Amino acid sequence: MPRPTLTIGLANYGSTYAADEWHRFVDLARAAEDAGVDRIVVVDHVVMGRHTENYAWGKFPVPPEAPWLEPLIVLAAIAATTTRVRLATGILIAPLRPAALLAKQAATLDVLSGGRLDLGVGTGWQREEYDAAGLDFDQRGQLLSDTLAACQALWRDTPAAVDTPTVAFTDIFCAPQPRQPGGVPLWIGGALHRRNLERMVRWGDAWIPIMGASLAEISDGKQRIEAAWKGEGRDPARLQVQAPLRVERGGDGRPDLPRSMATVPELLAAGATDVHVTLRAFNADPADAPAVLAEVVRRFGDAVA
Repeated sequence: MPRPTLTIGLANYGSTYAADEWHRFVDLARAAEDAGVDRIVVVDHVVMGRHTENYAWGKFPVPPEAPWLEPLIVLAAIAATTTRVRLATGILIAPLRPAALLAKQAATLDVLSGGRLDLGVGTGWQREEYDAAGLDFDQRGQLLSDTLAACQALWRDTPAAVDTPTVAFTDIFCAPQPRQPGGVPLWIGGALHRRNLERMVRWGDAWIPIMGASLAEISDGKQRIEAAWKGEGRDPARLQVQAPLRVERGGDGRPDLPRSMATVPELLAAGATDVHVTLRAFNADPADAPAVLAEVVRRFGDAVA
């Protein structure tokens, strides 16, 4: 079985840096690579509406007017100054981008990074983003499926053709194609309802469970995907599952890194192959990041040894 991997989530939003210091975000990513992190992940919102109270997983981390750097552009900047660490979105709200444009952007980033892109995708939760993009929020699931179908066709076929309810084209060329054989790996985010299970079977390489998923839900979901893959002739051993680190708190109520990292074996036992640690949860000051990253990598190595 492949070695479990460690993903570090970097906050490409909010108050990570002052308005004139966001260029240092690339240095933060390079520190993660230097520490031995396997993957860097950034997140996505194209625009924000006022109603952040509609966020279903607790208090939204920033006000609607907070800065939010576009993730693919951020990863392109990181790709230019790193050589090994994988680059990921977790998640990119794929339906907000025209399918052909997203296919081109992702393929270009994969080529420029030497085949290091993992594209985590989902539908998002905010109606206002879809309204601003002129899209029907109630059709977000169909839009996601059609976007994934179009991207894979454009990455795989020359020329490509797709005929779906919201995306259709024939005899289309999209070059360059991704550096990675088979195209950019697609990490499907969200609860494992029927449509997401179908996406995992048709297009997915990895599953990102919905925020707040229990260990039992992660384990059950992985087993369901493996069974579905086997039924379609796909190799279940190739499935990747990402699980967020369980943040444990100390006696003072603050997040405790050693106690949190001690939960890694539980995540692996539940079926996770990749553990996602959000740096922001343990380190409010980017100046301290190299030391924190080194400790995370060391403790992760001890946990998986």
